[in-house]
Amino acid sequence: MIVRPHQHWFLSLFSWRGSVLPNIFSRLSLNFALSVSAVLLLPYYDSLGLHLTTAPFSLVGIAIAIFLGFRTNTSYARFNEARCLWGMLLITTRSISRQVQSILNDKADSLLAAQFLMAFSWSLKHQLRGTNAQTDLERLLPEPYLSEVLSSPLRTNRILLLLGEWLGQKYRAGQLSDIVWADIDKNLNEMAHIQGACERIANTPIPYAYGLILRRTVYLFCTILPFALVDDLRYLTPLISVFISYTFLSLEYVAEEIEEPFGTAPNDLALDAICTTIEINQLEMNDIRPLPSSMQPDPNYRLS
Repeated sequence: MIVRPHQHWFLSLFSWRGSVLPNIFSRLSLNFALSVSAVLLLPYYDSLGLHLTTAPFSLVGIAIAIFLGFRTNTSYARFNEARCLWGMLLITTRSISRQVQSILNDKADSLLAAQFLMAFSWSLKHQLRGTNAQTDLERLLPEPYLSEVLSSPLRTNRILLLLGEWLGQKYRAGQLSDIVWADIDKNLNEMAHIQGACERIANTPIPYAYGLILRRTVYLFCTILPFALVDDLRYLTPLISVFISYTFLSLEYVAEEIEEPFGTAPNDLALDAICTTIEINQLEMNDIRPLPSSMQPDPNYRLS
């Protein structure tokens, strides 16, 4: 996720780090080269009787803009839902930890519950990003729970199951009343819902053909555009063509990037930072010091 301090509106126009310009610069350079070629070849158009008009490009441009707007809204809806789910995970882990502490009133039990909750968040992060969670699980989970989780093909779900079984033992031992158990079980169900919803987003991308047709249309439009503008704009063609192409290419790039919100691209969710925040909350609620430092953006304003 890109996290930048507030800038004056004029200075933000020239921001390079954190923008999409570095990623689409080569494509804009190609459009600029085509625009220059169109200007240099202009004398030959008249001799060949070739004249492209801007009328069809105006109609196609409007259609592409509407399509891009719909695509961007769809991608952002996925991104926003993913962020809301992880925000709810932070709230739910706090609630379970508070319930365990206030009802059981045992430091060892409170710490074990916190370890389960921290391990769940880190394991879910690794699952969504397709990375190995073993190092974080070894850091957070005690034996024999660690061995059981590492041997499971569904580690995140196994952690939630072990947490539920452990709390169920407390309930059967009479340490939790029916009302308290029902409330805790509701929070456990909320964690299962969050996991399932994240898996749905991660495993159901926007249909490939949907994105492909938009990408082909945008790139074809930007390729032919200079040759339609050159008759009217002449030497201004490179400037106007690159500006129009920047609008379409940047929107297409951002939509493609945020449609998979759990990745490691610059504009994806900062899952490492969220997991660290959950860990800090759990350790602080158990009066454990020192606390880990909150993650900060790197020199390129990226928060992972």
